[in-house]
Amino acid sequence: MVRKTKVAVVEHPRGGEGSVEFHHIVSAEELNGHGSMYAMAVLRPHSSVGWHQHVGNTEPYFILKGKGVFVDNDGTRTEVGPGDVCVIEVGQSHSLENPNDEELVFMALVYNA
Repeated sequence: MVRKTKVAVVEHPRGGEGSVEFHHIVSAEELNGHGSMYAMAVLRPHSSVGWHQHVGNTEPYFILKGKGVFVDNDGTRTEVGPGDVCVIEVGQSHSLENPNDEELVFMALVYNA
């Protein structure tokens, strides 16, 4: 089977600023109970994914394009760019910011512990 991704724009993701465009690659149903999201995300300029915690699941990010700031569980702020992997362990919190004038594109996979 071949199909197009399903695109959804979320305003103020997780209480953050601006918006993110999710290109859902597979649905939660297609993850067969192993997770809830596998998507390419486009974080628009001057937008952010707000601080949130992962309870019972985890969510690595893989940065494809652009630059941003990953805020880790301990509050550490790290500039990220293409090829970087942001690891969020089960029970941890994090956020992602795009303070730039260009889009920040990344892959996100939410899978269960």
